[in-house]
Amino acid sequence: MLHLIDPAVLGREDEIRRAFAGARPFRHCVIDGFLDDGFARRLLERFPAFERGNHLDEDGRPGGKSTHDRLRGLGEDYAALDDLARSEEFLALVGRITGIPGLLYDPMYFGGGTHENRHGQALDVHVDFNHHPATGWHRRLNLIVYLNPDWRAEWGGALELHRDPYDAANDEVVEVLPLFNRCVIFETTEHSWHGFRRITLPPEHAGTSRRSLALYFYTEERPAEETGPTHSTVYVDRGLPDRFVAGYTLTRADRDELDALVTNQTGHNRRLYREIERLQAELERTALNRLAGALRRRWARYRVRRQRPQ
Repeated sequence: MLHLIDPAVLGREDEIRRAFAGARPFRHCVIDGFLDDGFARRLLERFPAFERGNHLDEDGRPGGKSTHDRLRGLGEDYAALDDLARSEEFLALVGRITGIPGLLYDPMYFGGGTHENRHGQALDVHVDFNHHPATGWHRRLNLIVYLNPDWRAEWGGALELHRDPYDAANDEVVEVLPLFNRCVIFETTEHSWHGFRRITLPPEHAGTSRRSLALYFYTEERPAEETGPTHSTVYVDRGLPDRFVAGYTLTRADRDELDALVTNQTGHNRRLYREIERLQAELERTALNRLAGALRRRWARYRVRRQRPQ
């Protein structure tokens, strides 16, 4: 299956491995021309329509992001991509580059697959969920391939890798433009903070969108010193842009950006409330089960005593 990878990438394996190991603010690498060029162009040509993917927000209304996690249903080229992702040769290659052996492919593409983001979308800085919800595997790597010809820096949407978004004064940020056939591989840890700023497209590019393929890899075990308590995605809400100072007059674009910031923050809060409700319900069920068990045991002991000869 490695024929779908550009041969130049395979010839640079040692160089890429060294770049990954020494990268800041955390281990990652950027590989241009990752896939065979013809294969990458076919994936772009056959990228699913926005409405075909999951594009509804938490209220069931159409949003600005669409994802599709059933790659094999998108035609033979996406089936070939899936075959590549699950092949032993590819898993071994990624394992050698990253120094992480025993990588596991996720047939569910939980959170992965095709991603498309339209004008106005952003992704707040976050660390990813750390255990697969179905298998319990440890999440170890994100591999993203971008499919955006001629993407420009001033449009936003560049991947940001952060050292510590809570410490703005000392944060270290690396930006990666989402250019066509550019691959980014980064380790997912309790401090692999990443996201992208709001996409702002000029009117003449209003139909453009940010397209990518996201593959996530796991291992059954992980070093204890790298393992944290199970958690879902943890976001850091972005603050107001620096231009928002006393006396500044808001434009229509500023109003739209504020709306997006508030909407994202509200969405994060609602997700947390749902998790709290779920945990509370589990605690209540556990408490009731324990109480019922204690009552059953007391009733059994009472019946035993009643049956004993006096």
